[in-house]
Amino acid sequence: MTVTRTLLVAAGCLGIGAAVIALGRPVEERPAAEVLASGPRVSSRWRTTVDTVRKGEPLSVALQRAGVTPLEAADALRAASAIDSRRIRAGTQITTRVEPDSGTSEIIFQLAIDRIVRLTRASVGASDWVEKEELLPWTTDTVVVGGVVNSTLTAAIAAGADAFPERVRTELAYALADILEYRVDLSRDLQKGDSVRVLVERQVAPNGMVRPGNIIAARLKVDGRSVETMRFAQGTRASYFDGEGKSMRAAFLRAPLAFRRISSVFGLRRHPILGVTRAHQGTDYAAAAGTPVRALGDGRVIFAGWKGGYGRVIEIRHTNGYVTRYGHLKGFAAGIKAGTSVAISRTIGFVGATGLATAPHLHFEVLVGGKHRDPRVALRNVTGEPLAAAQRAEFAALKARLFAQLDAGQPTLAMRGEGVRGAGD
Repeated sequence: MTVTRTLLVAAGCLGIGAAVIALGRPVEERPAAEVLASGPRVSSRWRTTVDTVRKGEPLSVALQRAGVTPLEAADALRAASAIDSRRIRAGTQITTRVEPDSGTSEIIFQLAIDRIVRLTRASVGASDWVEKEELLPWTTDTVVVGGVVNSTLTAAIAAGADAFPERVRTELAYALADILEYRVDLSRDLQKGDSVRVLVERQVAPNGMVRPGNIIAARLKVDGRSVETMRFAQGTRASYFDGEGKSMRAAFLRAPLAFRRISSVFGLRRHPILGVTRAHQGTDYAAAAGTPVRALGDGRVIFAGWKGGYGRVIEIRHTNGYVTRYGHLKGFAAGIKAGTSVAISRTIGFVGATGLATAPHLHFEVLVGGKHRDPRVALRNVTGEPLAAAQRAEFAALKARLFAQLDAGQPTLAMRGEGVRGAGD
């Protein structure tokens, strides 16, 4: 009787178990070979964390937030000779690799788009770290940008530079302006309908960011004339030359303001204060009060003071009988007085509205042999030194290739290798 009852209980339990199995989630049927091939399912315990340094926080705090222990952080930072923990910028990216049992094995600091510092622990549990600084490669090709001028050079390039993000197109315009500042006054020489075409390097960072590199060649149609420039290497140094092989750098800049826009031109006009029409012996550059005014060329200050309607004015004598005059200044730069020698581009004063001026602007004049000359005409023919005769054949061959690419308007490979050595690296 007892044995019978025991068997019945056991059978009941088996029945309940079978019912539970039947009601449970169906088990996926997999071939034995597939199960054996897949191996055991082991989840990795390593954790990779990417974070950035927050404004004002110590680097050690950022590391601890990324899973690095205080002791590990202290040891790692001692080994990081390429990093000044007090000068790490907010936003610097930090990548850490941490294992709960053995600790941190690697820390990577992204100091720049193309520069990282990698710290690797010498061995598990060790306090020694190995530092390695790495430069990530940029890729470079060349593209042609440009367009027709409707208002300004900046707008023309921005409209025709689809190869670059909008935020960097202005940089390209400014870079071209810096090359041309000895030949073209971009604030007044450019006219509606003029055109610009630029062969420029396009650099792409490892993270996909795009920026302009060196300008290789450019052609502007300015007021009915063509202005060409190209990059040419002489030994280890690359400079810019015009289409005739003369240096773009000359004895004079074409404008006394680096950031400028024109408000009136040389010629007859109605004086805004005196109310009479008389010869306006120069050019006015409208600019904000305090804008730096630069010397147009090397020379010596012959006057710095107050002179009637000019207000505060500076006069500089240059070679070959040239004198430049800068009027309506708010004030003079430190050290500027009669007898001071100045170099080209040196800041000599600041835009103001002294004397007979209705608003802040710079009144600029050029005198040659004591007579007023239109700055636009007087400075146009002052060109740079030509290339040595031994380099002209190489220059001419390179010019033919570069301007053929510029005119074709098709992207090419990076300017490297035989046949483009003169363009520079």
